[in-house]
Amino acid sequence: MRGHLAWTAARSLAYDAAVPLGPECRPLAGCAGTTLAAPLVARTPLPPWDIAAMDGFAVAGDGPWEAVGEVLAGAPPGRPLVPGTAVAVGTGAGVPAGTSAVLQVERAEVRGGVLHGQVAPGQHLRRAGEECAAGQELLPAGTPVTAAVLGLAAGCGHDSLLVRPRPRVVALVTGDELLEEGLPRDGRVRDALGPQLDLLVTAHGGELVAAARLRDDPDLLRTSIETAAAGVVVVTGASSVGSADHLRPVLVGLGAALLVDGVDCRPGHPQLLARLPDGRHVVGLPGNPLAAVVAAATLLGPLLAGCTGRPVRTGTALLGEPLEAGRGTRLVPVRRDGLHVHSVPAAGAGMLLGTAVADALAVVPPGRDLRAGDEVEVLPLG
Repeated sequence: MRGHLAWTAARSLAYDAAVPLGPECRPLAGCAGTTLAAPLVARTPLPPWDIAAMDGFAVAGDGPWEAVGEVLAGAPPGRPLVPGTAVAVGTGAGVPAGTSAVLQVERAEVRGGVLHGQVAPGQHLRRAGEECAAGQELLPAGTPVTAAVLGLAAGCGHDSLLVRPRPRVVALVTGDELLEEGLPRDGRVRDALGPQLDLLVTAHGGELVAAARLRDDPDLLRTSIETAAAGVVVVTGASSVGSADHLRPVLVGLGAALLVDGVDCRPGHPQLLARLPDGRHVVGLPGNPLAAVVAAATLLGPLLAGCTGRPVRTGTALLGEPLEAGRGTRLVPVRRDGLHVHSVPAAGAGMLLGTAVADALAVVPPGRDLRAGDEVEVLPLG
């Protein structure tokens, strides 16, 4: 594939081509799916004070203990305990100063106001700051804001976060042969890419704000790209060199810079990345379903990651069976099984079943066959 860019070089170029979006300060409720624009720093220790990890009794020293009261979650811990005394506590309740352990309620017995049971020092007791200290950096900038990140931010005292928003994406699905509903007929087939695009864009960190299906008409494609209100425009099915593939000449006519014009990989080699004169980017994906998924992982994912300052998603696994190399990089749908990945059936460029049962793409470098047990780079799907 003369003139096509190496797969690793294409991924790096797409990442470097992105201009990071400006940070925004948002309340926690508006941060899901965004990316931290600054490190997450704890505003308070976690836990903020000594707390009970179980329902039971906060005890001081060795037993038996005199039961002298109760502390519920959300109430002040009360007066310090002296050795030989205990108070009933609920899970999450702050325990009084002097507490040496929490005796689990199932292992406790109270007779005549005296508590009996066995507990090791420090058992079922979370000490203040054992998770983190106030002022400690917990997560770096570039971390995706997940549900767990939001919980951590709230727990350590944040009401808002400085984040980079999800990049806005408009998708244009081209092809006279595509049907939106019903069974294939009269030479026309169902559009299998359009229904994927929202989840595909989301998986790569973007926000699909609009999508349209277009006839194979260069003027319509040009107008649609010009008027797309997003920093990234994804065009499917027009990136090759056939008579109906209008994307390349349309971009040239718009004065765009073709940053990537084909990638040395299989499937998905007829993909492209261009920068319009106004700074927006256009990603061209092949029309075949698996080829489009591969191209999205090659160019769209790194571009969107660069817009937010996230690292490019990648990982490693062990191969469950050999994979043959090609002249260019091969991207093979695989399914994880513990530490190993296994190739899946129906994984041709135009097939749908392979990507539906796969959860990653294995990266086979050019010219180097991989054996069972070899470590392989994998790109997560979804």
